[in-house]
Amino acid sequence: MARVLIRGSGDVGSAVAHLLLRSGHRVVIHDIALPAAPRRGMAFADAIFDGACELAGVGARRVDDARLLRDDAAGAVLLTTVRLQTALAALEPDVLVDARMRKRAQPERQRGLAPLTIGMGPNFVAGETTDLAIETQWGDHLGSVVEHGPTRSLGGEPRDFDGHARDRFIYAPVAGVMRTQAQIAQRVRAGEAVATIGHEQLRAPLDGILRGLVHDGVPVDAGAKVLEVDPRGDVSKVVGIGVRPARIADGVLAAINSRL
Repeated sequence: MARVLIRGSGDVGSAVAHLLLRSGHRVVIHDIALPAAPRRGMAFADAIFDGACELAGVGARRVDDARLLRDDAAGAVLLTTVRLQTALAALEPDVLVDARMRKRAQPERQRGLAPLTIGMGPNFVAGETTDLAIETQWGDHLGSVVEHGPTRSLGGEPRDFDGHARDRFIYAPVAGVMRTQAQIAQRVRAGEAVATIGHEQLRAPLDGILRGLVHDGVPVDAGAKVLEVDPRGDVSKVVGIGVRPARIADGVLAAINSRL
């Protein structure tokens, strides 16, 4: 059993946490105090706001005292927002996984922060920024372990759902605090007001159900993805573990098994 610290409580980091916990590892997720994770029905992020939540049969709870991060959580994922260095010192993880999925950011060097470090997404370089990396682009290589060199560069369009791809998303027109009373899986109509940022109203781009929605009260940057509508209208498609996050999680588990 390994102690694993995962950076990022979004759908990808949560899928990794879910699989690793189910595989017998002890898992802690680290994130900022107000994460702007849109796909909250597919993530453990709401435990940060509500103290606890459940994802696909696995529970999670927030821990504010770093001294408790090594406690047996009785089969639950722990989430914390203490300083990263504090979490590292308290947990002493065997594995550090960067699942923040910051597509355009240049990741800092994390090798040495744990015996095994794993990065996922564009701009990671296995053997430099982290020991290993995981490919996250859709395609034949999704979830594959990169042992040397960079992952693929950012590219491609979102997947098409019933003829809708990028038009399913709303991006923050300005920086500010997200305000909404809507909920994940709520049915909406095209043009319906769903949220506000300052004086800007955010309206549903099409008919469907909410697949992504940043939590009320979270500050967001201009251009951030804050809302997503799924035109298929199937609640099972907006809650639980997604196909892409699951394949990425499989890659992380394979990487851990190959090195520990």
